Amino acid sequence: MRGKRFGTGLSLAAGALAVCGLGFAPTAAAVAPGTATVNADCGSYGGGDATLTATQSGTSATITLKTSSVTAPLSISQDSLASELTTVKEGGGTVVFKGTKNPAMSTGDALEVGPLSGTVASGDSLEAFGGTLKVTAFGFITITCTATAPQAPGPFVFD
Repeated sequence: MRGKRFGTGLSLAAGALAVCGLGFAPTAAAVAPGTATVNADCGSYGGGDATLTATQSGTSATITLKTSSVTAPLSISQDSLASELTTVKEGGGTVVFKGTKNPAMSTGDALEVGPLSGTVASGDSLEAFGGTLKVTAFGFITITCTATAPQAPGPFVFD
């Protein structure tokens, strides 16, 4: 009987420690909204709505951009585009997100880049309107896009 009580006591103690550990576990940082849309003008490459998706982990953040109206001018292999998204910071300044991540795309496929990486601080409020997206393919084809209006439902606000 004594062994049973000892085992039950250990189980209860382990359970209590697990619950306490959950209470003190760090929470994941969040960005709100997680997704926004913006209307972009990409010059001779077209324009239209683009979806921006943001994530955050501490001071590291990523933004992925996908547009249905701007298309790949040629077939593009995976992770071959050099992309730079400059966002405007509320209160002044900019934050740049860079990367070479993209899915493989055939001629005419919707342009998608990211996740592009950048560094944010708690409370940063970032907006695509006023910034630019530059995408370079094959080292010599550069597509530059600018937002024609503020993103909706609003700027990305990072924890």
